[in-house]
Amino acid sequence: MAETRAVDPAVVSALVERVRERYGSSPQDPERMCWTVVHEHHHGAMPTEYDIREVDEALYLAVLDRFR
Repeated sequence: MAETRAVDPAVVSALVERVRERYGSSPQDPERMCWTVVHEHHHGAMPTEYDIREVDEALYLAVLDRFR
């Protein structure tokens, strides 16, 4: 069974706000925009065009869910 990690609601809120600041409240591709912000949070930099480093999936899904 996979381990479920708790996601800090304050971090989720801050990242959702970052998505809205950067891309507006209804971006064309919310999945991608949320992923780029979580990537920046996790790796310290926005992804480049071919950046495929992984991000915390639980955090990404929580940000995407809250954003929607």
